[in-house]
Amino acid sequence: MSHTLQLILLLLAAAVVVIIVCRLVRLPPILGYVVIGIAVGPHALGWVPDNNDVRDLAEFGIVFLMFSIGLEFSLPQLNAMRRAVFGLGLAQVAITTVMAMVGLHLLGFAWLQGFTLGGALAMSSTAIVSKMLAERMELNTAHGRDVMGILLFQDLAVVAFLIAVPTLATGATDLWRSLGIAAGKAAVALAVILIFGQRPMRAWFHIIARARSSELFMLNVLLVTLGLAALTELAGLSFALGAFLAGMLIAETEYRYQVEEDIKPFRDVLLGLFFVTVGMYLDLRVVGASLGWVVLLLVGPVLAKLILVVILARIFGAPLGAALRTGFYLAQAGEFAIVLLALASDLAVVEPTVAQLVLAAMVLSMLAAPLLIQVAAPLARRLTADDWLARAAQVTQIAARTMARQEHVIICGFGRSGQNLARLLEKEEISCIALDADPERVREAAADGSSVVYGDAGRREALIAAGLPKARALVVTFADTATALKILHHVQQLRPELPVIVRTVDDSELDRLIKAGATEVVPEVLEGSLMLASHSLLLVGVPLNRVLARIREIREERYSLFRGFFHGATDAADAADNLQPRLHSVLLTDRSAAVGRTLGELDFKALVEVTGVRPRGMRTTLPASDYRLVAGDVVVLLGRPENLTLAERRLLRG
Repeated sequence: MSHTLQLILLLLAAAVVVIIVCRLVRLPPILGYVVIGIAVGPHALGWVPDNNDVRDLAEFGIVFLMFSIGLEFSLPQLNAMRRAVFGLGLAQVAITTVMAMVGLHLLGFAWLQGFTLGGALAMSSTAIVSKMLAERMELNTAHGRDVMGILLFQDLAVVAFLIAVPTLATGATDLWRSLGIAAGKAAVALAVILIFGQRPMRAWFHIIARARSSELFMLNVLLVTLGLAALTELAGLSFALGAFLAGMLIAETEYRYQVEEDIKPFRDVLLGLFFVTVGMYLDLRVVGASLGWVVLLLVGPVLAKLILVVILARIFGAPLGAALRTGFYLAQAGEFAIVLLALASDLAVVEPTVAQLVLAAMVLSMLAAPLLIQVAAPLARRLTADDWLARAAQVTQIAARTMARQEHVIICGFGRSGQNLARLLEKEEISCIALDADPERVREAAADGSSVVYGDAGRREALIAAGLPKARALVVTFADTATALKILHHVQQLRPELPVIVRTVDDSELDRLIKAGATEVVPEVLEGSLMLASHSLLLVGVPLNRVLARIREIREERYSLFRGFFHGATDAADAADNLQPRLHSVLLTDRSAAVGRTLGELDFKALVEVTGVRPRGMRTTLPASDYRLVAGDVVVLLGRPENLTLAERRLLRG
């Protein structure tokens, strides 16, 4: 028992340290887990043995990963993206796999080895690529849609590989016959569960939900996921297929998003453990002895995959610039490639030395992925004229719409808030132009006569084309601080006197945005609180003029009355929220070190802000710095959790 506890503590400590480092250097946590496995595994420090217990536990990570893929599997979404998914995606996976099979067979490898390694080579990192597309606001671009379509097909294809590889590894001599049987079994299971299982699943979840117990709901999700995984394994199929089907079933119910949130911690932790075991496979001595082969296996597949994706994207009608970007985004290996390789190693499908070298090359390619993606845009602009022409056409289109406008309002983002603002401005006969990066929304809104054009508001040339030099005001209607700061930077360079209103979720970035040049920052949570309070005051009899004066006062003081709040157990769901300032009350007793001292003597300015002191039996007030604290006082502090802890310790213990 003590050995197991030591093992768990060791893995937890290593994971926490390495994941913090990965976050700081903006690398995916997957790579951190692999590094942990390499360091503590049997081939390096030897702190963690490579035994079946560790691997069995790690396999649960694959179950929940496949379950998450099933939750994302949407027939309407697939239909909308059918060109990218079943055209580009199918062609990329099939051609990569077949070419790898043929090439490796000519080098003396067995067909099954070629099939497994080819399937692994076909995969790209969904985690890295989707994150970078979102950060760079490229999800709705031409290459962004192609990339996501190919990744979606890869996610679906890995299910087939995870079914086929174990089936073929059992010793079947006829490759295509075995594949056909596996595919037939999978199709029957898919049809039976999805056709006959949807209605009972929905009814069962209704029964569970009516109990109003989060514990019961979570237990039920685990039961359904692991139960279907066990059933498919008993039927001679992969446990991964059962988890995938469980996800698909729940995706058709109204509980999909709740399940997705509940399962995420299990998935991430267990999948992290799986990647730790992957790192344990890697023997750096073997890799070091064959470093030349590792470099070859890194450069060769990445280049081949990049060229193949570019060619396929061009065949399917993408401009050269978009095709190049798509190729750079998908050239690296992915987490599913490592999953397949680990499975092949366990089944002795791939020789251990080959697995070592391929795994090392894949990990290095994932490390290089952010760099490849960074160079994609400038390289595409340098090599292709169409990319410049597309950007120029976009800017020209924006400029054509704003050429005759004077004293207009530029609306950055045409979501719900942007559209509501545009309607109000129209009622007041104030001219406006909206920039939005969602082509479908722009097309729908423009068809209805809305003054909106496609463009990235974070780009300097798009703002200039929208008439920034002659605009009356600019409003950022989306709660994206990074893009808002870009826009503010451009406005400060071009029109520093222009009023800019920025929307945020809460007050956590308020000071930063004001400092960057925002004239007004509207935190939607605080504005919602303000409206709720104002309606309540009116209903309890406070005169309208006093309510309006109070609202104006709160806004003029930058919501200082609303800054921070007392947290409870229900506020602990979001880990990022724990970094935000909060209120905390400290009751002073006869033994408290602060009793008899003044607020000025305590000098909390470097740690927290004292927002009030409530003497016993009296209302909370904000006393002067010479106020002397007495036993029974309640001191209200505002600050970050770690600073609140230090301040409380100073008040109570000195």
